[in-house]
Amino acid sequence: MQQAAAHYPWFGMEQEYLIVDRDEHPLGWPKHGYPAPQGKYYCGVGADRAFGREVVETHYRACLHAGINIFGSNGEVTPGQWEFQIGTCEGIEMGDQLWMARYILHRVAEMFGVCISLDPKPRVTMGEWNGAGCHTNFSTIEMRKANGITAIFEAMKGLEKTHTEAMKVYDPCGGADNLRRLTGRHETSEADKFSWGIANRACSIRIPRQVADEAQGYLEDRRPSSNCDPYLVTGMIVKSILLNGHSSPSPKKTKLIVA
Repeated sequence: MQQAAAHYPWFGMEQEYLIVDRDEHPLGWPKHGYPAPQGKYYCGVGADRAFGREVVETHYRACLHAGINIFGSNGEVTPGQWEFQIGTCEGIEMGDQLWMARYILHRVAEMFGVCISLDPKPRVTMGEWNGAGCHTNFSTIEMRKANGITAIFEAMKGLEKTHTEAMKVYDPCGGADNLRRLTGRHETSEADKFSWGIANRACSIRIPRQVADEAQGYLEDRRPSSNCDPYLVTGMIVKSILLNGHSSPSPKKTKLIVA
């Protein structure tokens, strides 16, 4: 990360998670069946749509008191699924802040007698339910300047070049977890194919509509799983875009001289 410091790399991570009971059953789901199809739960309001909001809001306040740079939370597509956002953070601070926010979330859930699942695709949600990711927003000082869209487009080359390698570090199981989630359905790309687009949630990398319109801003890497290691993810993004796919400068060749 220090090798890329001159580019002032900024990150924001969107942590999705599922609130479950101690039997790993999603909060708000019938014990012997399934809830109504997804669609009405995203940013939903009401006891039939939002399950566990007290956990979410308590977590938000606890993060503020702890000095965490949290900037939002919302109900997600699958019932019982929520998201919080951390950022903007520069460099390695992104990993520090997300790990602490996760810890606080687990402690808050404990207070309410429930648990938090960071599994990107729990068994009970297999089928027509969205999985959970940790979408990672990234920008450099070049991207944030006027006409920074040029630098964003250029970044796609490095991200495509390292796609296979990135998929191995974007979840803790060497890519196996993401295979359950990145199927090309439910607002995801396909795990074995790199793609990017503007305002397209079915791509590996999404350029937000506002960024395209203003020709400057950031990109969103939608590949990381909800249980990813943020240090590895942010390091991989920097390596792909700013270090030409290398984690450290190539060593200089030296000649051994024997006296």
